[in-house]
Amino acid sequence: MTGGRATTIRRQWWAWAIAALVIAVAVAPLVQQWLTNPDDQRLVDLDVYRTGGQMILDGRAVYEFATPAPQLLPFTYPPVAAMLAVLLAKMSWDTAQWVWTAGVFVSLAVVVAYSFRGVLGWARHAPWLFAFLMVACTYLMPIRDQVRFGQVDILLVALCLADCVARRPWWPRGFLIGLATAVKLTPGVFLIYLLVTRQWRTFFMAAFAAALLTLLPFVVIPQDAADFWFSALFDPNRLGANAATTNQSIRGMLIRLYLPDTVTSVIWIALVAVVGWYGFRGARAAYQAKDSITAVALVGLMAVLLSPVAWIHHLAWVVVVLGAIVGDGRDPVRVRVAVGVWLYYVLPIPWWGVALKVAGVPVLDKIVQDGYGLGALGLVWLLVSWLPKRRDLA
Repeated sequence: MTGGRATTIRRQWWAWAIAALVIAVAVAPLVQQWLTNPDDQRLVDLDVYRTGGQMILDGRAVYEFATPAPQLLPFTYPPVAAMLAVLLAKMSWDTAQWVWTAGVFVSLAVVVAYSFRGVLGWARHAPWLFAFLMVACTYLMPIRDQVRFGQVDILLVALCLADCVARRPWWPRGFLIGLATAVKLTPGVFLIYLLVTRQWRTFFMAAFAAALLTLLPFVVIPQDAADFWFSALFDPNRLGANAATTNQSIRGMLIRLYLPDTVTSVIWIALVAVVGWYGFRGARAAYQAKDSITAVALVGLMAVLLSPVAWIHHLAWVVVVLGAIVGDGRDPVRVRVAVGVWLYYVLPIPWWGVALKVAGVPVLDKIVQDGYGLGALGLVWLLVSWLPKRRDLA
């Protein structure tokens, strides 16, 4: 190795080390805020995961417990997730909090690296740009909520994104999508994506992995597996109040109109069909155009919009959306649009709608309360119709 090349590598390592330190310092206030919360408000979803794993260790029914008051949260994930959560249950609560929070940021780093690789690949000061993007994405509300609640969504985003866009994966492509689908059902939309893009080998691997990890609990914890697939799965109220502001799915927005249940269901099914057709068609076109980041971003938005319940933290996919919009960073219009989208999802817009509702402002309060869900619909249009035109102009 020549002296010049060795010096360059050392400089790169120093630059990345300093960039990591900058990220740690910048996100420290957020981490401190949520990890010093009162015990009954701190990482409440992580508490659910750990308790699910503890139920298995104690030989108790996973789907019959609830976390202590005032949360009273049940375990809502498939049984294989409870099996994996045994590792968390074996840790002390303090250790689990730090390990999980570190995992959130490692997962976010993977998502940022893949989503923005078009601009990071040629940027002269890639470590500093990466640090900037990490900090900017950390303060998006869906990502802040990952830290606040101790949520798993950003990990699932990382698994699905890596499976779809890694150039030379060391794992069988499709396995990570299968794992994510087995742990939480919403990533199953990627099976549809693999079908419509005719990625047959990847589809069969994903389906095999999901099926294997779904059937495994019937051997290890058969009663819990039966409880979930034949009972708990069909109780939407286990997920929380479906009409709550945090539910930004199409169904959530419709429920808040307080129409008759039958009317709501009919409209929802119709909209799911239209949005699903439009979104998956756009994802297929992006895949054929060799823009896999945009394709994944669209499928992630489908996971949010088409799901019966999609909390704000499910919109962690907005990081991939931002990467798709930015592209290689050479189009200033795309960069400005990305900045606008970033700002939109940093601001607590749905909660402004709640304030308008309290103030007695009709119509506008509903629109603003549905801000993130309506924004997600706008992002689907942006990625399907606007982005290809910008790409053609370039």
